Amino acid sequence: IRPHKGQVETAANVFNWLKGSELIAKDGKQTQDPYSFRCVPQVHGASKDSINYIQSVFETEMNSVTDNPNVFPDEDLIISAGNFHGQPLALTLDFLCLALAELGSISERRTFQLISGTRGLPPFLVKNAGLNSGLMITQYTAASIASENKQLCTPASVDSIVSSNGQEDHVSMGANAATKCLRVCDNLERILAIELLTATQALELRKPEKSSAKIEKLVADYRKVVSFNEADRLLATDIKSSVAFIGSYNLA
Repeated sequence: IRPHKGQVETAANVFNWLKGSELIAKDGKQTQDPYSFRCVPQVHGASKDSINYIQSVFETEMNSVTDNPNVFPDEDLIISAGNFHGQPLALTLDFLCLALAELGSISERRTFQLISGTRGLPPFLVKNAGLNSGLMITQYTAASIASENKQLCTPASVDSIVSSNGQEDHVSMGANAATKCLRVCDNLERILAIELLTATQALELRKPEKSSAKIEKLVADYRKVVSFNEADRLLATDIKSSVAFIGSYNLA
């Protein structure tokens, strides 16, 4: 009924990952989940569609001539033109920042929901909450990084400055767009790693109930890298290990 390609694909992925989950099948579910869970297909799907568009722009650029001047030997012709201008990439890199930052924003909200002590889960996802801080500080970290990403979404491509004695009077600032986009990518990876850390902790606290076979396997593989949090410990190491896990794990 709303056939955006990214939304349809994301909904199918979510359904596939949750198929056979005892937690999904049990009675007493909430009538409505928070938007950060309920709208995953819509939000993630929109970012996916955006990334696909951005990829098409990059592929066109990689297969283009961006020299100046342009030399056409068969026609014995040399033309001074503007294919060197980086505006197509600058605009799409700014767009990519937005698409990625939104994935981080909604991920941080899910992390917040998981540690908030609702729906039968203990506050901060730890036994003896109050004595132990649990995963509280991970949400602080995710919130801080998500906020930085929002600041990095200020577009670089709206800026320009004159150089070369006025000859180069409009520039794309594409390099600046690329630099901050790389920062957004790195930040997003850490935000998602924190969500993985909290989500796996929450699933283990739901035992003996189980999720789907695919998710249970993912949790088992993840536990080879990051152990269950029984009591307060240094979390920076867990986050770093989670980032490495995300970068190497095959979700197929």
